[in-house]
Amino acid sequence: MTATSESRSTTIWPTLRYLDARAAIHFLVSTFGFVEKVVYGEGDVVDHAQLDWPGGGGIMLGSPRTDSAIAGLPPGIGSVYIVVDDADAADALHERAVAAGATITQGLRDEDYGSRGFTCRDPEGVYWSFGTYAGE
Repeated sequence: MTATSESRSTTIWPTLRYLDARAAIHFLVSTFGFVEKVVYGEGDVVDHAQLDWPGGGGIMLGSPRTDSAIAGLPPGIGSVYIVVDDADAADALHERAVAAGATITQGLRDEDYGSRGFTCRDPEGVYWSFGTYAGE
C-alpha cells in the first residue's frame, strides 16, 4: 500500500528519557512551546509525560526506569526534527532557544532545498531541529 498526503493519518511520538524529567518538561514547554498534556509520577520521578506540539503530535518522556521499554537507552540521547509553519516561526524559536541557553549546534539558515531552520541541544543533550521542510 502506498500512502498519499490525503491518506496519511499516522502520528509519530518520539520517546525520550531525562535524568531530570521535570526540568526537561519545563524547558521544552517554556522554550519551544510544547503543551503539557499529562505528567504522571511523584516527587522528582516522572513515570510518563505527554507534551503536545501545537501543530499536531508531540513527544513522550520520563525519568529512567528499569521497567521502561527504552530502559537500555541512556538519558539525554536523541534527535527530533519538528516542522514549523514558516520562516518567521523558525526565527522566533531560534531566538527563544538562544535566550533559554540552548546550545546551538547548527545556526539558523536557509537550505538549498527550501527549508529554513536550526538545530540545538537541550540542557541534557537531546538534539532538537526545527525547520520549515515538511517532507515530500
